[in-house]
Amino acid sequence: MRLEVALAQLAALPDPLPPSPLMFLPSLTGPAPSDGASETFLFESPDPTIDRAAAVLVLLFAGLDGEARLILTERQTYDGHHSGDISFPGGKVEPDDLDAATTALREAREEIGLDATTAGVRLLGRLDEVWVPVSRFRISPVLAVASRRPILAAAPAEVVRILEPPVTAFLPGAPVRMVERTIRDRPLSYGAYPVTAEDGTELLVWGATARILGQLGALLAGRRP
Repeated sequence: MRLEVALAQLAALPDPLPPSPLMFLPSLTGPAPSDGASETFLFESPDPTIDRAAAVLVLLFAGLDGEARLILTERQTYDGHHSGDISFPGGKVEPDDLDAATTALREAREEIGLDATTAGVRLLGRLDEVWVPVSRFRISPVLAVASRRPILAAAPAEVVRILEPPVTAFLPGAPVRMVERTIRDRPLSYGAYPVTAEDGTELLVWGATARILGQLGALLAGRRP
């Protein structure tokens, strides 16, 4: 999909937005232990008194071939909930941030060296907020486009590598892997998008990032609620 075609599809975001495919939400695949934490894992609800606001940058740009591409990162491995995940540049809202766009652009500058002015970044709008039960983040996806190909550099402390997959990898009908995994002692199944790094390694995009990409793919395909 050429960038100009993608931008035409995103020129006027509908209200409400089309939903992300349900396959990216975890589902229980077997019986779970009857302890309190595991029993409530899939049934927790957002709570503004304890949830943390965050924002990510969903940045489109034209690759060397003119095709619309996105920026994703592979996170460093650390002792935390999102260790090693494939995700958008982003992070928690800081007290001095004016809005979600400020957070997303600041985090992109810190994590991948994005110079929004040099790249000609233009904001397009926001996708639906995504709530992450395991870390209790409320993520606001900020949709933007770069008029010039960004010059990026991964911050070693946070990012292993930067990925630039084409948006076609996330359109309806694109390949999806079904993953079975045990989280908090619960056997779960969920969909994940495969993406290929420059060295040929296949990585899986799941969780909140996959849900955001699923909604973006629906928009790019012209789907409406």
